[in-house]
Amino acid sequence: MRLHKALGIGFALAAAAAGCRGRSDSREYTLQGQILSVAADHMEASIKHEDIKGLMPGMTMPYKVRDARQFADLKPGDLITSTLVVVSNDAYLKDVKRVGEAPLEQAPGEAPSASSGFELLKKGGAVPNATFIDQDGKPRDVESFKGTIVVLTFIYTSCPMPTFCPLMDRHFASIQRRLKTDPSLERVHLISVSFDPITDTPAVLKKHATELGADPKYWTFLTGNRDVIDQFAMRFGVSVSRDMNDPMNITHHLRTAIVDARGAFVKAYPGNEWKPEQVLADLGHIER
Repeated sequence: MRLHKALGIGFALAAAAAGCRGRSDSREYTLQGQILSVAADHMEASIKHEDIKGLMPGMTMPYKVRDARQFADLKPGDLITSTLVVVSNDAYLKDVKRVGEAPLEQAPGEAPSASSGFELLKKGGAVPNATFIDQDGKPRDVESFKGTIVVLTFIYTSCPMPTFCPLMDRHFASIQRRLKTDPSLERVHLISVSFDPITDTPAVLKKHATELGADPKYWTFLTGNRDVIDQFAMRFGVSVSRDMNDPMNITHHLRTAIVDARGAFVKAYPGNEWKPEQVLADLGHIER
């Protein structure tokens, strides 16, 4: 049974929650989807969801709850309806209800993960060269950053979840403030690579960088050929999947990495749990 059909049957059993309501600093949306996995502590689940009206298209993402009981009785394959609460710097689910179940399957038209068939970088391994375009429209290849210690992350500017790409932006802005004031970090450079080249043209990235207060002396934004970006991101452990009928519908993981001045991979920080202080401390142990 296809997911959207199964969801239609399941959700007919449950009243739809009202969307986009609440105070201006707290927005609520109806989220309907299928559970793909649940964390052992029941505080997070990977959910393949339908379009969230007024927020974003359907995709697969991990979602957190503030009460483990919300996910305690759920298993992969369960269909759920819930309320997604979005605040300025956070997002979580509440009122999670099981409304049915359906076989797990790959959605029709979904492209395979970019990670297929490629080897992850190992500590000390040379980061592959690739050519991108920066926020000023100039070609930039990876090797042009040799001689600096690079902190690299992957984002796209239209990401609607404050705990995903916008959080990476906020963390990099925090790190940039230290780079400007700490002489021991003068050879560190930040790079944000967009994996949405259709939307994130150099002009869009330039505007985004300006809004973030990104100083090009310390922080560069890159876009370019989609396949080059996906293959480059995969080497760092970023899985990128795109709906072939809507290439702007992107499902992805988060990963941030350090590359030393020789162009060698140092370490990666998976997900969104890392803190700027952790990266700054690790930078202090890298040979200049």
